[in-house]
Amino acid sequence: METNDIKLTVIGSGDAFNSGARNQTCFHVVTSSLTFLIDCGVNSLQGLKSNDFSTDEVDLIFISHLHGDHFGGLPFFLLEAAVNNRKKPISIVAPEGCKKKLEKIAKLLYPGTEFLSKLDIQFHVYADEAPFLVRGLEVTARRVIHKAESLPHGLRIATNNKIISYSGDTEWTPALISLAKDVDLFICECNFYEKEVPGHLTYKILSKHLGELQCKRMVLTHLGNEMLERLNDLQIEYAYDRLEIVV
Repeated sequence: METNDIKLTVIGSGDAFNSGARNQTCFHVVTSSLTFLIDCGVNSLQGLKSNDFSTDEVDLIFISHLHGDHFGGLPFFLLEAAVNNRKKPISIVAPEGCKKKLEKIAKLLYPGTEFLSKLDIQFHVYADEAPFLVRGLEVTARRVIHKAESLPHGLRIATNNKIISYSGDTEWTPALISLAKDVDLFICECNFYEKEVPGHLTYKILSKHLGELQCKRMVLTHLGNEMLERLNDLQIEYAYDRLEIVV
């Protein structure tokens, strides 16, 4: 890698049901100054370890929305950090309410174990549309169309003069046009090939809008069984677990 390069490793490219035996959503990103995750599905800790990544090196975790296959791995990640006496601060950037939900889940999963209080966790809440800085990264969050209660967001993350963008879970929305505009890498969910399900993208619909997505590189993720059965028909690059991308 060159000094300004960003290395992204796909930890999980699957849907909520681990279709195709793929891990739930998680991306491991290394820049010249820090390491962060984008989403942390339930089996992300296992995925990180199978790639020989040190969880202690993770400085920051972005959560796109509050569904279990995108943030359900946080309790396990943080439990291990507490058991290992992690002293380094960790930032969690997420929609409003993530902290309270995480505290409730931790108590349900491990009653009597107050492990979150042992860690230096710095929570940051998305400010829709307005760019903000966190740990040296310039972040812009856009609301997308998924289950409203999960507070779904797409993200643009800028560092090292590069921009990575992620759709989060969403059906087609013009917000994707601004999320993808001029970015070096756009990671876009595409759960289905032609079946239309509210809150998720369909390959046939996405294909009609490709001319509007002015990104340098697009990679599809969150693939369900219908997509996995049609991989040979895809004209867009798709993610798979352990895929490495240098931006």
